[in-house]
Amino acid sequence: MYVLTVKDMFSAAHRLSGAGGKCEELHGHNYVVEVSVQGEKLGDEGVLIDFRQLKEAVKQVLLLLDHKYLNDIDFFQKHSSSSEYIAHFIYMNLKEVLREKSVKLSEVRVWESENSCASFREEK
Repeated sequence: MYVLTVKDMFSAAHRLSGAGGKCEELHGHNYVVEVSVQGEKLGDEGVLIDFRQLKEAVKQVLLLLDHKYLNDIDFFQKHSSSSEYIAHFIYMNLKEVLREKSVKLSEVRVWESENSCASFREEK
């Protein structure tokens, strides 16, 4: 099994109702996002997917979040704007973008600080 991972980032503001403490106040993060895809077979050129194509797909999804107030986005009006749900949101949107490619989206990891992250992956 081959696994490729790319990193990108976006900046956004949010507030976590009911979380207690400072997180309930409006605040922002410079989120770092890691996206991993996997596949069993390499193409004739010896790659699973061109890194450029994967980075472009990730950038396309992150533009939905970059410099936004997350709580205003429809998904986050129904779900918390926690790192866990941000990872879920990115995963589900990226899965659609990558549907035509020959890779399987494996995991999305969202870092909200240097030492705190959450990830989402679908179980088989």
